Amino acid sequence: MHWRELAGRFITTEAVLTEASHVVARGGHSATLPHELILAGAIPVVPLPDAARKRAIALMRRYADLPMDYADASLIVVAEALVLDQVFTTDRRGFATYRIGGRRSFVLIPPVVG
Repeated sequence: MHWRELAGRFITTEAVLTEASHVVARGGHSATLPHELILAGAIPVVPLPDAARKRAIALMRRYADLPMDYADASLIVVAEALVLDQVFTTDRRGFATYRIGGRRSFVLIPPVVG
């Protein structure tokens, strides 16, 4: 799958944006880059209401052995609410293990090329 095919198909959360800023800054680049990408791509940033945050906490407890962070949990909560199963991630181990609604696997993007 190419970027052109993915355009307009993204959604994210504040937690993911915060984590991305930290990772990029730790790599010696400007922490503003993820924010600029989100704005340039008009990617919606979804806030989590209290009930969704409670669900995220439950997921973090369930997957504590990995461990699951809040950013990952926030994406799963959004995926469950919007009935989505695709995730663009570099956290292949986590998202290969996590289940949507406790049952369905995520489709990882980009796919693993053998």
